Amino acid sequence: MSSEALAIVAEIRPLGVLIATGFVGTLLAVLWWMLNPPALIPAAAAKARQSLFAVKKILVPTIGLPYAERGVELACRLGDDQHAQILLAYVLEVPRTLPLSVPLPEAEQRAAEALERGASIVALHDIPVTKIVQRARLAGEEIAKIAKAHDVDMIVLGLRSEEEGLRGATLGKTSDSILRNAPCEVVINKLPKSWT
Repeated sequence: MSSEALAIVAEIRPLGVLIATGFVGTLLAVLWWMLNPPALIPAAAAKARQSLFAVKKILVPTIGLPYAERGVELACRLGDDQHAQILLAYVLEVPRTLPLSVPLPEAEQRAAEALERGASIVALHDIPVTKIVQRARLAGEEIAKIAKAHDVDMIVLGLRSEEEGLRGATLGKTSDSILRNAPCEVVINKLPKSWT
């Protein structure tokens, strides 16, 4: 080996070796990325995934019974990744023979207790919660109005185990009214008979 070649080898610096190694590693990583593109997903799957991430407000009607509280838990799980806000609604149905503003202390107490239990479920998930008490003649129509007024993205509706699905009168007048009038997506959670 000539003395000039030895002089060049002696001039190699550790910093230069490190930079050259980094450069070659980066080029290899880019080449690997170009030759191994991620798998394509169907457009319908991408749209469905994106639409679920768009859910920012979830309304949950509750009356404090186990099936309604399961609906609250389901709403929390659906809204957890999206950092959605949960709106708990209790509708006091006032008979048409009475004015809407009539004092109903027992019903108001039940509403406060049901909303408090629902809020304690939401608190376990560290999600913002809003409690709403409304008076109305028909609960289903009022829940749809609440959803529209608060620009809700989804309603999660818990059903009793006696309700046998979505056929005719077995659904119940409140659930049927919500489904017919809701301005947004409605998710139904039917409590299994084993939970009653």
